[in-house]
Amino acid sequence: MPYDPPPDLAGLSLAGIAEAVAARRLPPVETWTPASVGESRMRIAADGSWWHEGRPIARPAMIRAFAALLMRDPAGRHWLVTPQQKLAIAVDDAAFVAVDCVHRDGSLAFRLNTDEIVLADAEHRLENRGSTAAPALYLAVRSGCEARLDRSTWLQLAEIALAQGDGSTVASGGARFSLLPA
Repeated sequence: MPYDPPPDLAGLSLAGIAEAVAARRLPPVETWTPASVGESRMRIAADGSWWHEGRPIARPAMIRAFAALLMRDPAGRHWLVTPQQKLAIAVDDAAFVAVDCVHRDGSLAFRLNTDEIVLADAEHRLENRGSTAAPALYLAVRSGCEARLDRSTWLQLAEIALAQGDGSTVASGGARFSLLPA
């Protein structure tokens, strides 16, 4: 079955973005309690690349399939979860990378490196864990997982913040987020 990526964010209205988000059906990993627990021997590098036993996973379709099964527990450990198995996966920084951002009708939409689209709001918060010299913004995605904004997406967000005011905050989905380190 061929994969049709969602359209470019820049060409979508907020309604189109919301439709793309709603069309993504993800498995209910939080509700599964598999009896078998182990190690996946997989790793997600800080640049968003996926590795298995020291070799890169090159097929984007496999990465998208695995990403749909990701969750992070309250202790911060990442897992690939199916109804039968729960396998630990090493994550160097964040499970996802935000690679694009647009502002439409009061909402910020982010495209992830897995082609997933996330709208920032009270549930999908932006958080700055960096410093003034080295900004590090993270977006809550789902199931405890986060996306780190890559440099170009951070710059897009900074331009949006400047257009909205003094550049220190952005608003999206009825919530306001500081872009400055705490």
